[in-house]
Amino acid sequence: MGKDTVKLRRSMLFVPGANAAMISNSFIYKPDSLIFDLEDSVSIKEKDGARMLVVQALKHPFYKNIEKIVRVNSLTSDFGINDIKAVVAAGVDVIRLPKTDSAQDVLDMQKEIEAAEKKYGIEVGKTKMMAAIESAIGILNAREIAFSTDRLIGIALGAEDYVRDIKTERSPDGIELLFARSSILHAARAAGIMAFDTVYSDANNEEGFLKEATLIKQLGFDGKSLVNPRQIEIIHNLYAPTQKDVDFAKQVVEAAKEAAKIGLGVVSLNGKMVDVPIIERAKLVLEKAELSGIREQ
Repeated sequence: MGKDTVKLRRSMLFVPGANAAMISNSFIYKPDSLIFDLEDSVSIKEKDGARMLVVQALKHPFYKNIEKIVRVNSLTSDFGINDIKAVVAAGVDVIRLPKTDSAQDVLDMQKEIEAAEKKYGIEVGKTKMMAAIESAIGILNAREIAFSTDRLIGIALGAEDYVRDIKTERSPDGIELLFARSSILHAARAAGIMAFDTVYSDANNEEGFLKEATLIKQLGFDGKSLVNPRQIEIIHNLYAPTQKDVDFAKQVVEAAKEAAKIGLGVVSLNGKMVDVPIIERAKLVLEKAELSGIREQ
């Protein structure tokens, strides 16, 4: 499956497709990715106008250096096909599928994307995909969804529809999302793709957001969809390693190099044996520090 895991996607900021003001300046917030939304945040009567606004943004030089994702309407709606044609032609980086229940949903969308690429002279396969899972059946099918196509960069949880589907509501500690989160994470890791968490619904509660972001980072998620630009710096800082992490990782990598140099099969640091998983983790810490800097305490 797709191995596009070097790219940082800690923060993915949702931008309502019908909000001209937000679309014109959302690049200034510097998230890892922008998600222009043509689905839930756009009313029926605004769908066509929103699509035009988003297409203009995709082509604008201000957005050249940021990953551009578009959440399109589903293929069962009156707008999905037109959304796909327009954003593929405009050079979108990733199309986010809403309400993905099965691998077939992904394959059906992929077929339309490929047809649009061929029609508009875009290299076939250039347009990547992300599948948002928002139902009980989707969670049960997460493995098949994750393995469905090499175009998938990752799978994401959409919690609002999911909690409604399992007949509950969101709580501050998110216990009702634990199975869904674990299912998505394991499916993504098994397929070698990324896992993304849902938006935090109380947009102005920074303490609550940090608590939830800390939880999903500990679970192993690569990042989170956001609705408030103020959340970007919080999550970027959270995902960056500390200076202490970096110093230890450098010691581990150096010890491994020295052991290899003199032909030792066992790596030792400060009198303790260091095994392969610890060495690999240390390399990952250094890679993250290079990409995202050091965390402010």
